[in-house]
Amino acid sequence: MNTMNLKYLGFLILIVCFSCKDQTEEIVVNKRTSNELVDYVNPLMGTDSEFKLSNGNTYPAIARPWAMNFWTPQTAKMGDGWAYKYDDTKIRGIKQTHQPSPWINDYAAFSLMAVTGDLKFQEDERASWFSHKAETVKPYHYSVYLADHDVVVEVTPTERASQFKFTFPESEQSYIILDAFFKGSMVKILPNERKIIGYCRNNSGGVPDNFHNYFVAEFDRDFEITHTWHDDWELQENANESEGEHVGAIIGFKTIKGEVVHVKVASSFISPEQAALNLKREIGDDTFDQTKEKAKQAWEKELNRIQIEDDNIDHIKTFYSSLYRVLLFPRKFYEFDANNEIVHYSPYNGKVLPGYMFTDNGFWDTFRAVFPFFNMMYPELNSHIMEGLANTYKESGWLPEWASPGHRDCMIGSNSAPIIADAFLKGNVKEKDVDILFEAMLKNATVSEGRPVNSVGRAGLDYYNSLGYVPYNVGIHENAARTLEYAYADYTIAQMAEKLGKKDIAQKYFEKAMNYKKLFDPSSSLMRGKNEDGTFQSPFNPLKWGDAFTEGNSLHYTWSVFQDVQGLIDLMGGKNAFIAKLDGVFSMPPDFDDSYYGQTIHEIREMQIVNMGNYAHGNQPIQHMIYLYNYAGAPYKAQARIREVLTKLYSATPDGYCGDEDNGQTSAWYVFSSLGFYPVTPGTDQYVIGSPLFKKATLHLENGNTFKILSENNSDANFYIQSVTSNGTSYNNSYLNFETIQKGGELQFNLGNTPNKDWASKPENAPYSYSNQ
Repeated sequence: MNTMNLKYLGFLILIVCFSCKDQTEEIVVNKRTSNELVDYVNPLMGTDSEFKLSNGNTYPAIARPWAMNFWTPQTAKMGDGWAYKYDDTKIRGIKQTHQPSPWINDYAAFSLMAVTGDLKFQEDERASWFSHKAETVKPYHYSVYLADHDVVVEVTPTERASQFKFTFPESEQSYIILDAFFKGSMVKILPNERKIIGYCRNNSGGVPDNFHNYFVAEFDRDFEITHTWHDDWELQENANESEGEHVGAIIGFKTIKGEVVHVKVASSFISPEQAALNLKREIGDDTFDQTKEKAKQAWEKELNRIQIEDDNIDHIKTFYSSLYRVLLFPRKFYEFDANNEIVHYSPYNGKVLPGYMFTDNGFWDTFRAVFPFFNMMYPELNSHIMEGLANTYKESGWLPEWASPGHRDCMIGSNSAPIIADAFLKGNVKEKDVDILFEAMLKNATVSEGRPVNSVGRAGLDYYNSLGYVPYNVGIHENAARTLEYAYADYTIAQMAEKLGKKDIAQKYFEKAMNYKKLFDPSSSLMRGKNEDGTFQSPFNPLKWGDAFTEGNSLHYTWSVFQDVQGLIDLMGGKNAFIAKLDGVFSMPPDFDDSYYGQTIHEIREMQIVNMGNYAHGNQPIQHMIYLYNYAGAPYKAQARIREVLTKLYSATPDGYCGDEDNGQTSAWYVFSSLGFYPVTPGTDQYVIGSPLFKKATLHLENGNTFKILSENNSDANFYIQSVTSNGTSYNNSYLNFETIQKGGELQFNLGNTPNKDWASKPENAPYSYSNQ
């Protein structure tokens, strides 16, 4: 990463209200003379990606935080999960998107596009050359020059609506095209009302039969031409309505040079009437610039919760670009009805029901750091998300593991459990939802029948509950990874049960949390698949990706004992052997065995090319691993590795990630780690200390308290902790308690360029492990 030493940046911040109320409420616009944090964000971070190599696999999301609808420029063809690739040269439209990942793909998408001259409405023909030199990309505003049509198109968002601004040249033939996309759509042009209404039904799974996204587009000038098209791009001249597999609408007019046409757009999963209500409520009579300023201030409100002060502008840009990604998902999947009551269309049973609903999240990724971040900084929001999980269980009979918008068959584990337990233990589950969520967690752990897709509940549950592990040789893929993740989930169930006073259940699941030991192979000191008869699978290659593991190998998954790192240390023969095993992951060559996949998948390639041995930070299973040095009394080793990852593998550039960003998880690692700590074990009250990147960070907590993190002598060379004080008192533990942060105060690091091997090196200074209790 290129860095530029600038004068100390003091942020004269005017803090807006920190309540977590829905952002459809009035947003106070503050004028500032200092730099505004949202303008440090680069939404193009991670967009230089493709199927074979991910530098983030992101798209520029033009959106409010956690909004129901995002907008993004579309360079790829309809249906392509890589909707915007930085190196592409043509834009086909600006589309409403709900895509959480290219691997999950999109749903409920439609697009707007402007063309001039001879009418070209098919997506390849209408596509226009563009340049990043004539592109403005902010979370709250996107603008691009469509060179082939001499049109500038801009968009700015609300949560469920947006405003478009098209600036046309002098032309006898100017058009705006609404493409309602494939898999079922309808458009109706209402010339007298200057509107296009309709619906789109495109999806990639996880929807009921009655799924629709209803939209309304309201223009500020009369239509002189109205066309539609029907299936197979069949133009229907002078028509005002079309319905079929893939339809769209075209409106046209003459324009003079510099003429501006505004379009207000909103949508709803509930009804056409609700779409119109969303438009009226969220935009109303606002101008484009007013909506833009409100969107900007929505981001300022959230980004200002954490204020960074440092003299490295590149690191500040990377921090706020990462924080922006953390605040996008999960998506609000609820709306406000005519009585201003919260309601949602259920992607599980197709009914319109009261209460919160959130979606577009893979818990295999986000249980690790995204939801712990919400518990620290956004407890009210997370209580709403928990209510949404309770609603999901009531509407589908199961907790979600990967939702987009309903249950999707992707990834493994039972990671709804740590998300719920961590929220509950930190006081962020409302009383009315506690019992239903605990019932749902126990169902995951006890019921094997009736799962809607393989990723929901626990695949191999009957084996796991009888043997204590999912066997390698019974046809259940990724069995060792499942066992390790189930054992951790069982630990979090036990933690919640204990807090609820359910002692028998707690004891049962604390015992099951030790199932990780059944897969430990003493001959290699690694986790290894085990057959049904109790023998280890053979031959065993710890470099083999997949097979018994998920998007990783044994070197990566061996460390997935979040609940009992000390127990893992004991199995490996003590601290020295444990540290040597950790060191070996970094010092060995980036060798791999990809035979399970039959090709070198992108996660493998991303590990191979960064020159960090077999450490695969670009994927989630190993992201906590560096912090495990603290458990073995060697936090100085973690400090060096953390700084290396922060400065080598992240930057606010199109290639700024080292693998999939994944719903904010890889970004959340950066946000936490740059602050100086990380939640290794959600479901406990601790964060493990690393090494702060910045000279000062101020956390404005939702309870009104302020927690400051200062690091004296912080520099590129000085990242080793020499000493720490907490509110002026010497502090020698290599972890922080949740309550320490929530009470507010000051944590002061003194950093140097040589390791202090004594700091936090004693057993009593180590973070929590179940074996030590």
